[in-house]
Amino acid sequence: MAAPQSLAQAEKELAAPGYSKTSLERTRSGDSAAPVGAEHLSSVVPPHESYEGFHRYDPSATWTAEEEAAVVRKTDFTLLSWICVMFFGLQLDRGNLSNALTDDFLKDLKLTTNDYNNGTTIQLVCFLAAEFPVQLAIKRYGFKHILPFMMMAWGTVSWGQAWINGRTSFYVTRALIGACEGGFIPGTILFTTYFYKSRELAVRLACFWSTLNVARVISALLAAGILKMRGIGGKPGWFWLFLLEGLLTVLLGFISWLYLPYSPTRTTGLLFRKPWYTERQEIIMVNRLLRDDPAKGLTGLKDPVKFSDVTRAWGDSSMWGLYLIGLIAYIPASPVQAYLSLTLRNLKYSTFDANMLSIPSAVLQIILMLILAKSSERTGERTFHCFVGEFWVLPLLVALLALPAFGHSWGRFALTTLISGYPYFHPIVSAWISENSFDVKKRAVTAATYNVIVQVGSVISSQIYRSRDAPFYYTGNKVLISICALTLVVFIAQREYLRLLNRRKERVWVAMAPEEREAYQADRAAREAEGNKRLDFRFRY
Repeated sequence: MAAPQSLAQAEKELAAPGYSKTSLERTRSGDSAAPVGAEHLSSVVPPHESYEGFHRYDPSATWTAEEEAAVVRKTDFTLLSWICVMFFGLQLDRGNLSNALTDDFLKDLKLTTNDYNNGTTIQLVCFLAAEFPVQLAIKRYGFKHILPFMMMAWGTVSWGQAWINGRTSFYVTRALIGACEGGFIPGTILFTTYFYKSRELAVRLACFWSTLNVARVISALLAAGILKMRGIGGKPGWFWLFLLEGLLTVLLGFISWLYLPYSPTRTTGLLFRKPWYTERQEIIMVNRLLRDDPAKGLTGLKDPVKFSDVTRAWGDSSMWGLYLIGLIAYIPASPVQAYLSLTLRNLKYSTFDANMLSIPSAVLQIILMLILAKSSERTGERTFHCFVGEFWVLPLLVALLALPAFGHSWGRFALTTLISGYPYFHPIVSAWISENSFDVKKRAVTAATYNVIVQVGSVISSQIYRSRDAPFYYTGNKVLISICALTLVVFIAQREYLRLLNRRKERVWVAMAPEEREAYQADRAAREAEGNKRLDFRFRY
């Protein structure tokens, strides 16, 4: 058993969000010796021998804060930076269609706004269909092979879009893009959890999504120049946009295959003959991760996900509220973001000006998202940080609805920019799901499920702004306001439900005698099967 923690330390940790008041009171009274909470269970949940870092596992290992910080910095520099480059490639091919709209893409192909919406829906449906197969492939063949292959696949389809000539080819390429991109984001998130502690994850995921916004800025700048190539070779500007950006993504995918490591303790490859970390740093890396979340040591990197793992993950009621959040929380801002460039064109801005005016919203979102994620990391709080991000949009949508139909171009631009640049809390929710899973296989399934549901929400959002409601979409904005208000209620309901689950566990735990708690934790096979349902695990909120 682990040595009893000091009273002050116990009070500080148990008073953190996600721990009930009864835990704190019981610790003050001194009648709890058994560890409680994921970060306190490493002494009773050792890793399996199949765990890829088992040879570096050392429960007696110690290190300084400076040594750990050095490992994190090296991981940020070597892994995080390149995954951000990969996300850049993702957004480059996801966002170039929006830029193409400013170059009369729909007019050239004789498409309507509804055709564009249908293409977006087809892409998202195929995206959803690929989510779970990709996660199964990742668990079978590893992140290093699957993620780069996906990049090269969607990059190839992206440059192939340059030759589309009508509605049918538009729909086909949208379907292929969706099928090739599906599963990339949850797969990347799961990959990242093998290198970072739970509390470090939100900020790193915020960096990923910040990269998406950086890509929005860079793609707008690239589009502003590339679209001026209209007429070269008798081709429209969007032809060159799809071709050049697609080829760039294929190149990034190939480099990623050469660059990515297999795991924290297997980082050598064609580009790196020497490991990223020294032996000492590998020991620190492995043991700091296992002490933060010992469930990471219970599954090998390539252990396959079984159907029973899927049903167990779907049956976990602690995740249902987060799934509902994923369905509705991002809808209120999505149509405004998707139609920002087109709205600016409808407001009589030139192609160049429309692309340039989309940059401020991307920059604003990067700043606000990183601030929100960093605050969530420092406090360990999730619910109200997400609540703030959602509430940001509500008064702005009301103001947009109240704006008269004609005139006020700059006022409309300011409101759409503020809505599009809202504090994006998707990284916080993704980290929230990860830390409350306490099971690597469940984490893979729940991350994929959540992302599927988020994309279902995107399908819904793509149908809210209709051509008959253009160009100001007053009816659509009323729908967005209603969904925003509903989301705020769901956040509070999810928080209270997790607190209820913690209190139920606490009542049973307090009623157990000390020897019963020790016997409970000693039954490792049963406890591993329970995952986040075990009595000594507490949900974070």
